[in-house]
Amino acid sequence: MGDTFGTLRERTMNLNSIAQELQRVTADLHQVNPKAGLRRFSILGLIFLSFVMLAWSLPNGILFVAATMLAGVFYGFLLICTHDMTHQTLTGWNWFDRIMPRLISWPMLWPYSIYAELHRLHHAWNGINLQDPERLQWTWQEYQQAHPILRWYVSHQWLCNIFILGGVGLIIKTFIKGIRFQNLVVSMRRQILLDVTGIVFVHSIMLMLAIFQGEILRYVLFWFILERIIGIIAQTRDYLEHYGLWGKFTSHQLTQLFASRNIETNSLVSWLMGGLNYHAVHHTFPNIPFNQLPTAFERIQKVLEKHNLPLMKLEGGYLQSTYWLGCHPSLIGEVDFSNATNRHRMIPLIAGGTKTVATEI
Repeated sequence: MGDTFGTLRERTMNLNSIAQELQRVTADLHQVNPKAGLRRFSILGLIFLSFVMLAWSLPNGILFVAATMLAGVFYGFLLICTHDMTHQTLTGWNWFDRIMPRLISWPMLWPYSIYAELHRLHHAWNGINLQDPERLQWTWQEYQQAHPILRWYVSHQWLCNIFILGGVGLIIKTFIKGIRFQNLVVSMRRQILLDVTGIVFVHSIMLMLAIFQGEILRYVLFWFILERIIGIIAQTRDYLEHYGLWGKFTSHQLTQLFASRNIETNSLVSWLMGGLNYHAVHHTFPNIPFNQLPTAFERIQKVLEKHNLPLMKLEGGYLQSTYWLGCHPSLIGEVDFSNATNRHRMIPLIAGGTKTVATEI
């Protein structure tokens, strides 16, 4: 009994030591630089609006579609800024980070207010609670109980969600999750009402303008193209962040470090993605702004090495990682206690069923 108590006490002290050291080495990185965030938001916003104005000034249909597609790319990156605003790390200005994400999300039918509430649950439950509203990967048990059509969907989940369901799929899923968690989150009903009212109001005005100008068909085509492009960007990002990494470590901080994915990419793509290629770092310290995440990554790696813990991985770029994971879908299995990170076994899916062989992704 005494040995067990001593071991538990030593383990607790070690975890506390790691947590304190992680806090210490990142303490100076939490300060938000409003200029950096406002610069990113303004540049992306201006490029997006420039392509929008260009598209609507072009009489040629093909050029209109091309300009709208480019607008969609930058609108997608602009919407990623709303993630920073959820954590109040884009500008640090409370009013800006509350008003602006709704103003730029509602035109795309994106229920930002609902998302912000769900995202707080995600940060608390990732790798820990399977009720996590942003968990995308199915468990072995869920797959076994599913209808054959749903099993086919799970086997082709990446392709279906990224290229077919796209933005519409994310919007519908977010509304469903919001309704499902409205009894758990006190303010959820108010957020649902706010988003529905804002979306209807914004699109009523834009639709009336389109009808008045006799451009209703162009209006529908415009938003359809934006939805397709933004859906690809948003769905891909969502899948890459945690797929194949589910598992609970010995503390919440370490769980987030090992249940989230880091992607190796160049500085431009990292800037466009708001530093979310360092997603494990963001989940561990959500108050660190995007421009400080690379520095935090290096410092955290040194702490992990010092305490003989597994180092965080930097996986291949966005395209490479998306292709590999999309071609190797898997299910969440039981906890793999032989894995230093307590990650669950990943059960790979093959055509026509599953192959129950544990692999580490």
